[in-house]
Amino acid sequence: MPTLLITTDYLVPGDEVDTYLTGLGHTTRHDPMRGRRDPAQLVAALDGVDGALIANEPMTAEVLAEARSLRAVVRTGVGYDSVDVAAAARLGITVSNLPGINANAVAEYTIALILAQARNLVPMAAGVAAGGWPRRDGFELRGRTLGIIGRGAVAQRVRPLAEAFGLTVLTGPLDEVLRESDFVSIHTALTDRTRHLIDAAALARMKPTAHLINTARGGIVDEAALADAVRSGRIAGAALDVVETEPLPAASVLRGVDGITVYSHMAGQTAEARRDAGLRGAEELVAALAGHPAHPITGEDR
Repeated sequence: MPTLLITTDYLVPGDEVDTYLTGLGHTTRHDPMRGRRDPAQLVAALDGVDGALIANEPMTAEVLAEARSLRAVVRTGVGYDSVDVAAAARLGITVSNLPGINANAVAEYTIALILAQARNLVPMAAGVAAGGWPRRDGFELRGRTLGIIGRGAVAQRVRPLAEAFGLTVLTGPLDEVLRESDFVSIHTALTDRTRHLIDAAALARMKPTAHLINTARGGIVDEAALADAVRSGRIAGAALDVVETEPLPAASVLRGVDGITVYSHMAGQTAEARRDAGLRGAEELVAALAGHPAHPITGEDR
């Protein structure tokens, strides 16, 4: 029976996913990804593995070429930019994701980030923790405009939540979204077309009072341009759950910029979303190894 590698850090030996897979006769191997992993370590972890249930592992062409027994890869999430899908296809490796698996969790988190920016929650709490008692006006969401970049499951879930707070939701041409919105929230995949979509020119089209929210992928935003825009007052601030290099490097240009808050890629991390992702990911991996994946990704999807 196949040997399966599990790198998603919240999936552990003996849990529901492990019990499901071993109950089908598969051998499981847990090697959780926490932070960066050297490619050689990943190649070693993939040795003798038929299928992999992965987090954001860097499945590059070089790594995949060394994984000689690998036949299927499943992301326990939506984004798959860490996988070289074209290289996998050339090698006969199926790649799948789980569309919409954490849409509700990410949508709720998006609203939380918008509220945190509007009411200065993070700097106020930090000020109290440092011994102060800061008092600074925020603003209400009612009557403001939220511009959404993207049309997928998360974007669709954000809309009714935002409207419940009295926000007007704007979708449409990027230029209009940037120009008219008080908050711009990113909910699109990272592809060659969207890499650094939010660059200096895009930021210059935003209102000086606007905030950028990113719960999608860090590479969609030009971080140096964002740091400059916030530092100079070109826009008011940003809340980023994702960054280009994770964990955030000590020398990142985003550090120490008043108005920018970086979180640790937790938008989709709820107990409910994790359970669903683990079980659906395991089912997808079993199906892919049997030759009939439900959510295969091809190079054209990028």
